[in-house]
Order: sequence, then structure tokens, then C-alpha cells
Amino acid sequence: MIRAEYAGEEAPETVARRTTVEFSEEGYRVRFSGQIVDEGTFEINPAPAKNLVLVGTAGTNEGRTIRSIYQLVGDRLRICYGMDGLQPLDFTTRRGQKRYLATYRRASP
Repeated sequence: MIRAEYAGEEAPETVARRTTVEFSEEGYRVRFSGQIVDEGTFEINPAPAKNLVLVGTAGTNEGRTIRSIYQLVGDRLRICYGMDGLQPLDFTTRRGQKRYLATYRRASP
């Protein structure tokens, strides 16, 4: 992760640098400082709105369904997570809004 914000507040740079997300056929995993803190399954709908739905099975978001939108450009992935269960319509966060906006850079193989 290279940048993140929640409800209009930017996350500290040290948090962004220590957080990674992995997507595979088995599901997704979020690591913080190398430790798995969240994992589950996901479903992608690439057209027309590029929706991503995460279902937490263990960790921080266990039992939650998180509706999101995503944008992939080159090695950058931007995801806006609707932490209130609602589908975001844009890549913004504002005070009082339960949205998490994160930008990731693809790791080198």
C-alpha cells in the first residue's frame, strides 16, 4: 500500500508501508508487518462499474461483506471500500462517511 484514507483522514505513512494485500484464486489476504490480519473470498465484476465484493472469513472483517469499486492502471490498484455495506460510486472519502480508500503498487515478482 502506498496511500490510504478513511472518512477523509489520511492514514499515517508507516501504516501504508506496512500493509499489503494479496489476491489469488483462493481469496484475499491483508498483511500488516507480515502478519495476516484479514482474509476471505472475493468476487470481481469488471464491467461496467468495476465492482469488487469482499467477504471476510477470518480476522478484522470476519463475517462482513464489503462492497467496493476498483481501478487498475499499470502497476497501481486503487480500491474504495464501502465499510458501511454500501457500494461506493466514486473514489472519495469524506468526514462521516464509512469509506476506506487505498492505493496499492504491485510488488515485483
